[in-house]
Amino acid sequence: MGHLRIATWNINSLRLRMPLLERLVGELNPDVICLQETKVPDLLFPAGGPAGLGFPHVSFRGMKGYNGVAILSRVPFTPHEQAPDWCEKGDCRHLAVTLSVPSGPIELHDFYVPAGGDIPDRAANVKFAHKLDFVAEATAWFAGNLAPRSVLVGDLNIAPMEHDVWSHRQLLDVVSHTPVEVAALTAWQQTGFIDALRHFVPADEKLYTWWSYRNQNWRGSNRGRRLDHVWITPDLLPSLRAHTVLKDARDWPQTSDHVPVCIDLSV
Repeated sequence: MGHLRIATWNINSLRLRMPLLERLVGELNPDVICLQETKVPDLLFPAGGPAGLGFPHVSFRGMKGYNGVAILSRVPFTPHEQAPDWCEKGDCRHLAVTLSVPSGPIELHDFYVPAGGDIPDRAANVKFAHKLDFVAEATAWFAGNLAPRSVLVGDLNIAPMEHDVWSHRQLLDVVSHTPVEVAALTAWQQTGFIDALRHFVPADEKLYTWWSYRNQNWRGSNRGRRLDHVWITPDLLPSLRAHTVLKDARDWPQTSDHVPVCIDLSV
C-alpha cells in the first residue's frame, strides 16, 4: 500500500511566489500540489519551475492577472476536459486530472470559486450572482458526473460551518458566510462528498485557512475563515490518514493570505 499526500494552496500569483512554492515542498513534501489564483497566462507559465522541484507532471489553465489553476504532481496523471465552461466565462477556475496510483485511478478536481464581491445581494452585485450561479452549475454537474474515488480541493471562497469563521454572528451578512452561500456549498458537497478536514477536526472546534492582509496581528486576533477545502468521496474514507493546515505559512515573507492545506491517503 502506497502513500499519497495532496496539498492545496491559493498561492495568489505563482510567478511572484515561486520561492514560497519551494518552501511548501520542503515543509510538506506533497506528492500533488493544487494551486489557485496562479494569475499567469498559459504561454508564460514557468514550466521549468515545477520540474525543478520534482514535479514532472503539470497541468495548468491560466489568464493574465486573474484566477488560474494548476496541478503539479510526482504521480503520473491524465488531464481531462469533461467539465463544462462554468457560466460560459472561460475564466480558468477549474482543472481535473486522473491520478495513476497503485490502488486504482483517483479523479482530482482543483477549483477556484468566485469570491463574490462585497455585497451579498444577487440583484445588486453581479459578482455575487456569478458566485451563486457557479456553485449551482457545479452542483448540478457533479450530481450527474461524480466519479468513484474522487477528491475535490481548492479555494471555494465559502466558510460553511459556524466555527469556520471567527464570529458566526458578525459574519452572517458578510460574503463567504451568508446563509445562501452556505446552503449552496452544502448542496454541492451533498452530491457525494465528505469534508475531509472536518473528519479530523470536530465541528465545534475553530478551523481557519485564511486571514486577511488587513489584519497586521493576524495570529493574535485570529480572525480567520476556512475558505480552502478538501472533499473526498466516501469510498476513499477508509484510506484517509491525516490532514495538515500549514498555519505557519501565513508568516512567510510576502506570502498569500491563504495557507496550504493537505490530506494523506493510503493508496
